[in-house]
Amino acid sequence: MTDPLPRRDYAYVRAALLERREIALLDVREEDPHARAHPLFAANLPLARIELDAFAKLPRRDAPIVAFDAGEGLAEQAAHKLLALGYRNVAVFAGGLEGWRAAGGEVFRDVNVPSKAFGEWVEAKLHTPSLPAEEVKARIDRGEDLVILDARRFDEYQTMSIPTATSVPGAELVLRVPALAPDPRTTIVVNCAGRTRSLIGAQSLIDAGLPNPVYALRNGTIGWTLAGQPLERGATRRFPEVSEALARTAASRARNVADRNGVRRASLAQARDWARQQGRTTYLFDVRTPEEFEQGHLPGFRPTPGGQLVQETEMVAPVRGARVVLFDTRGARADMTASWLARMGWEVHVLDGVDAAALTETGPWAEPAPRPPEAALMTADALAALLERGETVVVDFASAAHFTRGHIPGAWWALRSQLAEAVALLPKAPAYVVSCGSGRLAQFVAPEFSAFAGAPVFALDGGNRAWTESGRALETGGDRLASPPIDRYRRPYEGVDNAADAMQAYLTWEYGLIAQLVRDGTHHFRTGNPIR
Repeated sequence: MTDPLPRRDYAYVRAALLERREIALLDVREEDPHARAHPLFAANLPLARIELDAFAKLPRRDAPIVAFDAGEGLAEQAAHKLLALGYRNVAVFAGGLEGWRAAGGEVFRDVNVPSKAFGEWVEAKLHTPSLPAEEVKARIDRGEDLVILDARRFDEYQTMSIPTATSVPGAELVLRVPALAPDPRTTIVVNCAGRTRSLIGAQSLIDAGLPNPVYALRNGTIGWTLAGQPLERGATRRFPEVSEALARTAASRARNVADRNGVRRASLAQARDWARQQGRTTYLFDVRTPEEFEQGHLPGFRPTPGGQLVQETEMVAPVRGARVVLFDTRGARADMTASWLARMGWEVHVLDGVDAAALTETGPWAEPAPRPPEAALMTADALAALLERGETVVVDFASAAHFTRGHIPGAWWALRSQLAEAVALLPKAPAYVVSCGSGRLAQFVAPEFSAFAGAPVFALDGGNRAWTESGRALETGGDRLASPPIDRYRRPYEGVDNAADAMQAYLTWEYGLIAQLVRDGTHHFRTGNPIR
C-alpha cells in the first residue's frame, strides 16, 4: 500500500526557519543517534515517548510538524502516531539525515545545540569576561573576596562542584546575588559544567548592571578538571532568600534588560486566549523554582526554571517560531529569561498584574497525556507469583539509566523503537509482562509487543513503583539488554569519570559552533541591547 504521508524537503524547512514561520522539525530517533548528527533546530522527540510527551511539547494540534530520522522508518511510524493523537499537519522529511546533508544542510553534534551555539555567539559578540581555572583556584587559596556561583540545576551541582561554590541556578542569579555579595567590591565568578550557562549567567549579571566585577569560569568544571584541580562532591550550599527591597531592585534591573531587548508584556487573560488560539502555538512556562511551583501555580503553566529554559529550549518548546509566555511572582527571573529568549529569536511575553489569588493549583505538574490503549493489566502480587513459578519474563521500557539503577529481579530491558529486534532476543515464555517506572509507557507498549510476542502480554499496573510499594526489592545492574542502550547520549561534561580527551574534544566542538552557525544561517540570534 502506498504511504499517504506528505513529504517535506530541505527547501521547505529552511524557508520556514528563515521566514520565522512555525515549524516543529522533530528528530524521532533515540537521543544518542540524534546527538551524533542532526540539523540545528531538529528537536529530539523519540518515537518511544511520543504519547507521553507530545501534548505538552506540541500544544497546538494544527502546528506544522515534520518528522525526521536517518532513513530507518522511524519518521513514518512517528507521523502515524501523531496523526492518531489528533495532529493534523504532519509530514515526513524526505531523504532523512543524508537527504539533509545532500541538499547542503549543516549538521550539528551534541544536545541542546541552539542554546549552546547561542552562548558562544554571546561571548564572541559581547566579549563576556572569563577567568581560567588556575587563576580562580589561586584566588581561593589566597582568601580573596570571591563568590563562586554554580548556575546549573541543584542535582548537577551536587554531583560535582567547584570548591566553595554556591548553587544559584541561572535565572535566580540577578535576584539572589545581591544577598550573596552585598559588597560591590566582591568578585563574582559564575560556573557551569562547560561554557553555556557560565557565559549566560555572567552576562546576565553584567547586563543587569550589578556593580561587582563579574566573570565566567572559563570552561566550567571541565576546565577545572583539565587543570588538575579537585572538585567537591555532594555540596549542599544553596542560594538564600532575599528581602523584599532586594527583590524589588532586582525586578527593576531585570525589567530594564527585558524592555531594551524587545520583551513584550501580557495579561493572564491574554495568555489564556492565546493558549486556545488556532493557527498559532503558545507555550506557557512558570520559571520559578520547583518548590515555589508546587506551593501554588497558574493552571496551564508548565514548571520550567528559567536557566534551564534558556539552556534546553528545544526540549520543551520544539515548535520554532511559536509564542512564549513566562510567569514569575518576583519578576526578575521571568524578565531575565525572556531577555535571552528574545535574543535567541523567540517572540516572548512576560505576565504582568497577576494576583496571588490566581495561583489556584498546588502540587507537581500534571503532564497532559492521552488515555492509554486497552491493555491487560497485572498486579505486582500476581507478577510475583508468576515469577516464582518461572512462568513469565518481565521486560522493562524505562530508560536504560533507570533500569540499571533498579528493576524487577530478572527483568530484561528493551527499546520500544526497536521492539521487533528486542522481542527476537528475549527468552521464550508462556507470558510476558511489560513495565516501566510508573506503568504509563508500558500500557502503550503492551499492544505493540503483542504483535511480536506469540504469547499473552500484560502491563504491570503501576509499573516498578507498584512493585516497590508492595514491599518488594528491585535488582540493580545493566545485564539482560535486549536493545542497545542508545536512549541517552553520554555528555562529556556530566558525572565524575569523564576522559580528559573527551572533555577537551567537547570544548573544541563548542569553539567551532559559531562557524557552523554562519554556514547554517537560520538562527536569527542577536545581541540586542545588553547594557546601557
